[in-house]
Amino acid sequence: MRIPLPPVPLSEEVARVALEYADGSRVAVDAWDAATVVLLRDGAAGPEVYLLQRQVSMDFAAGMCVFPGGGVDPRDFDASVGWAGAAPAEWAARLGTDEETARALVCAAVRETFEESGVLLAGESPGSVVADTTGADWEADRHALESRELAMSDFLARRGLVLRTDLLGAWHGWLTPAFEPKRYRTWFFVARLPEGQRTRDVSTESSSVVWRPASAAADDADAGRLAMLPPTYLTCLEIGQYPAVADVVADAEGRTVDMFMPEVEPLDDGFTLTIPDQVRPLVAARRG
Repeated sequence: MRIPLPPVPLSEEVARVALEYADGSRVAVDAWDAATVVLLRDGAAGPEVYLLQRQVSMDFAAGMCVFPGGGVDPRDFDASVGWAGAAPAEWAARLGTDEETARALVCAAVRETFEESGVLLAGESPGSVVADTTGADWEADRHALESRELAMSDFLARRGLVLRTDLLGAWHGWLTPAFEPKRYRTWFFVARLPEGQRTRDVSTESSSVVWRPASAAADDADAGRLAMLPPTYLTCLEIGQYPAVADVVADAEGRTVDMFMPEVEPLDDGFTLTIPDQVRPLVAARRG
């Protein structure tokens, strides 16, 4: 399946409907808060990203290659969750939201990463990280989290763990266009794969997983070998410009998130959707 990548020409009908949302003639549905994590490791060709191909039966982004992530669960707001790293107030400033939501987003980011890749950004102390999560007991807990039988705060407390929020970096924010019937307000995080841990093909929402150099993943999307939504593609394109994971992580330390919602703009004789200014030169270079 080949998905058009930015800049994507809009059909006359889609452009018309999008403009009606823009001028207030139509009212957009509410967006759900979500978190996604770009797991990174160093490779010979630069930073590599961990991608899951979603099941074709999914009702959102079916068949798409995505990063681990998902919606915020009400129990992610539990303020008793073990915590290490920047305080929730600092995360709120980075993520451009209130402290309660910031805490829930960070918790959701760590939880979803564990559920969908088996990687756990947590440790017994602020300076440690879990070394191995492949045992049967870990897998039982992962299943319980995935099915919502277990809350993240209870999972961590029972194992004497704290969230290693310092292993996460804020990257970007995407809000689904107003004309879409199902919408998400998604905060993108980056994280280095912890030493000793390994990803596993465990998510029930994915049909396959792959580690791919970020730049090569963008190439694959351009060639139609991988299907990606624009936020995933543009993130791969951007991260592919860095020589190593350390450079991505260092850049993330100074970032604050501005939520970006694609809007209609002219393209030749028609219309397309906008993309963030910082990636426009990268897209233009790809398109020649």
